[in-house]
Amino acid sequence: MTSHHHTHHHEHDDCNSTSTGDWRHAHNYYVDTQSAEKKINLVFLLTTVTMVVEIVAGTWFGSMALLADGWHMFTHSAAFAVSMFVYWYSRKHRNSSAFAFGTGKVNALGGFASAVALGTVALMMLIESTERLFLPESISFNEAIVVAIVGFIVNVASVFLLHDDHHHHGHSHNHAHGHNNGHSHGHSHNHSHSHAHDHDHDHDHNLKAAYFHVLADTLTSLLAIAALILGKYYGWLWADALMGIVGAVVIAKWAWHLISDSSAMLLDKSLHAEKLEVIAEHIEKTGEAKVTDFHCWQLSGKHVAGVLTIATTSDSKAEHYRAVVSGHLDIDHLTIEVNRVDSL
Repeated sequence: MTSHHHTHHHEHDDCNSTSTGDWRHAHNYYVDTQSAEKKINLVFLLTTVTMVVEIVAGTWFGSMALLADGWHMFTHSAAFAVSMFVYWYSRKHRNSSAFAFGTGKVNALGGFASAVALGTVALMMLIESTERLFLPESISFNEAIVVAIVGFIVNVASVFLLHDDHHHHGHSHNHAHGHNNGHSHGHSHNHSHSHAHDHDHDHDHNLKAAYFHVLADTLTSLLAIAALILGKYYGWLWADALMGIVGAVVIAKWAWHLISDSSAMLLDKSLHAEKLEVIAEHIEKTGEAKVTDFHCWQLSGKHVAGVLTIATTSDSKAEHYRAVVSGHLDIDHLTIEVNRVDSL
């Protein structure tokens, strides 16, 4: 049985705050994606127009090659439509109190869904190509080559449209906010929330998924052209199936990479393990403090959160430890708890 003795002695360090407004800060970790949205809209329009033209032409001329590629284009148009919806939803609900840290992870969710769809396409390609490897079908080479070239041109244009944003997606988010509250009640807790941003990279999984979709289609078109030429001039009918298998394996690898990357954010995978160890060692080197809990995870493609709990025999406040962390790592939302103890 334990007993509790309360002296009801409180000490507050409120940084001369005169209202609760000084203590509040927004948690809407939203990433501005207007540039990416515009380009995905263009790619969606280009893909959809090509799809409609191919389906209409295929129906009019009785071309199965045109019809097949047209309906294949439909799957990518659907993927781009999902990407567009994700951006719209993320922007619409950016300030909603229903999301603890804003809609930063909505893009990751969209990217994960698109990656699963891409993996499904790869599996279907693998199954169909394997069947054709053992049971070759007759191919209208001239017609198929024209369709593959048209698809390749459209896909290359789409790749160039999305490439710049995929690798250099800009972001502007600069603010710093700090406060601490010292409280002595047998032991004390200091809470500090800090916001800092100086990242030179980002992870827009939604944009990445759209980029991989057009990249996958570009690869399949290129492999198809090579296989059709080999089949037409050398009679290598198996080349079409073999190229399909190669394409399926490469696309599956891209899909798995995106699934792994986006799921890590969705499941709050711990980040910067080595840096956290260095910071903990720096805090503990005086022998007056012990890091009892330290975690870091992503809030969005550009924002990181962290929780640090320290037991100490010194009078150091949370802001002191915040400065130590900031010297090693940029964390947009850092919560620090300092517990006073008699001995470590």
